[in-house]
Amino acid sequence: MVAPLSQLQPGQRGRITRVGGASSVRRRMLDLGLVPGTEIAAIHAAPLRDPVAFLIRGYHLAMRRRDAEAIAVELL
Repeated sequence: MVAPLSQLQPGQRGRITRVGGASSVRRRMLDLGLVPGTEIAAIHAAPLRDPVAFLIRGYHLAMRRRDAEAIAVELL
């Protein structure tokens, strides 16, 4: 099942299938290692649900929920 990265709940994992969004944001996400085929896990959401923290390639990455909506993941 493919869903936006923003829908992953803490403890869930997925594999990135597509990185979309505005070209500058997309380039930044790719530079941070969010490339198709990479596994990512949701680890924490702030009390007001923004930002969301993920574990990817051995490091923690926090991002805005609206930026995470542009990244498609296959749920694992």
